Amino acid sequence: MEHMPPTTTALRPYAIVLVLAVLSTCYFQYLAHAPVLAFVSSLCAITPCAFLMGYATEQIAMQTTDALGGLLNATFGNAAEAIIAFLALRNAASAGPGTETEATMIALVQASMIGSILGNLLLVMGLAFLWGGMHYKQQRFSGDIGSVSGSLLLLMVLVLSIPTCFSSFEFPSPPHEAVERLSRVAAVVLLILYGLFLYFQLVTHAGEFHDKGDAAAVVHEHPSMSTSHAALLLVLATALISWMAEVLVHSVEEAAHALHLPNAFIGTILLPLFGNAAEHFSAVSVAAKDKMDLSFAISMGSSTQIAVFVAPLMVIVGWLLGVPLSFDFGLLPTLATFLSVLIVNSIIADGKSHWLEGATLLGAYTVLGAAFLFVPEGSDGQSPG
Repeated sequence: MEHMPPTTTALRPYAIVLVLAVLSTCYFQYLAHAPVLAFVSSLCAITPCAFLMGYATEQIAMQTTDALGGLLNATFGNAAEAIIAFLALRNAASAGPGTETEATMIALVQASMIGSILGNLLLVMGLAFLWGGMHYKQQRFSGDIGSVSGSLLLLMVLVLSIPTCFSSFEFPSPPHEAVERLSRVAAVVLLILYGLFLYFQLVTHAGEFHDKGDAAAVVHEHPSMSTSHAALLLVLATALISWMAEVLVHSVEEAAHALHLPNAFIGTILLPLFGNAAEHFSAVSVAAKDKMDLSFAISMGSSTQIAVFVAPLMVIVGWLLGVPLSFDFGLLPTLATFLSVLIVNSIIADGKSHWLEGATLLGAYTVLGAAFLFVPEGSDGQSPG
């Protein structure tokens, strides 16, 4: 996303962790044949991969136009979730229709999309408000970001709610066929709106979406890496994320059974938490510097990207692969998303934040995390494909 890039020296700890995690994953996956340990190590490897990808993207963006930099951030900001979701859909397609693996992979994709939205809205924003509020009595941010992004998130709630309601209707054909057709129409609409949102944010109303002080700091900072080296790092980080995500997706079923964790908890809590860890840290750290426009843009912007770009894109990809992925995410995920968007919109309406609001968001995230952890297996609110 749009956080401040570190110096090249600061990349060394991440590179060391990445090498150790990748080597461990290779050993557990290909030599020891221990899927549970392979799952854990690949999950850990995704975090430094995502950090390096974000760093490379920012280095390229600093040497291009603002519009292209914003497009790069939008494209790669949630790349880890998109890659995991795509590989899960491909695994579902190879498993065949009606199989348990297909149902598990579809549930994993749906849970990871919901988890990314909830994690950014409640966890990241809550930590940013709490940590910033411990340094400043009250902080302010642009209301334009919240109003536009909040409207798009409410639209996503509508898109999730209608297919969920369809399951209670009577159709001459199986209900899932109507839900799939509706989901594909909604996915196309959301993708069009995402393109319009980018044009609105980066072109016609660019000045209203960027804090001038923060933007100046980013523009005048000299890149620590050439464009060619940054592009190479971006390609390598993307390849490593794809590799680690492949291991993770193939080991998630056995890991879920061995660790006694519901698939809903793994997809909703664990995957977004590790995949976005570097981005989460950036949003919280800039909040302590009273750069709330930047912090708010990271958390709210990531949720919006998942809701109106990554999720509908995965529905289209599933359509092309013959996987019946729809926006019928289940009652619990839909209700959790609706209430989260509602509470966030009410908190950000005044354009001000303090530590108690951050604690409120963290409390909501904790309750939802417990709900996904304690939900009975097979009754996690996910539709069975």
